[in-house]
Amino acid sequence: MKTIVRWNPQRNLSNIQNEFDRLMDSFFTPPVLGNVANANWGLALDVAEDATHYTITAALPGVKGEELEITLDKDVLTIKGHMQQEEEREGVRYHLRERRYGSFSRSIRLPENVNAEAIEASHENGIVTIAIPKAEAVKPKRINVNGQKAIEGETQAA
Repeated sequence: MKTIVRWNPQRNLSNIQNEFDRLMDSFFTPPVLGNVANANWGLALDVAEDATHYTITAALPGVKGEELEITLDKDVLTIKGHMQQEEEREGVRYHLRERRYGSFSRSIRLPENVNAEAIEASHENGIVTIAIPKAEAVKPKRINVNGQKAIEGETQAA
């Protein structure tokens, strides 16, 4: 049995744009080698979607919420900040230094179907969470057949 999928050129263009953004990020994000102090580095993000929201999460230990700059310009969300490097102590020899310090910035393109006026950001225990609600027009709606009321519950086994 074959599955027929309707071709959606908008989805294909969106996928191409996302791949291009990822490619450009890889060119401008420096590699993690040696001491990366004062380097401008990219921020790793988790992006999730449910029926009503997109949620962006980033781990930023040591960065206070008021030190973050989160902006939305048209459909591009940008997160910027700076991580301070610890002072090097005299008489201490470091064997390994892998933590990142310096400025960071990450921009991602949001879908057009978001409610930009209702975006909320929170910061707790070094985790930044940005909740981006979907616009009403794109939220899934349940349509009942023949005007019957939908009944939800457990099905009984026969």
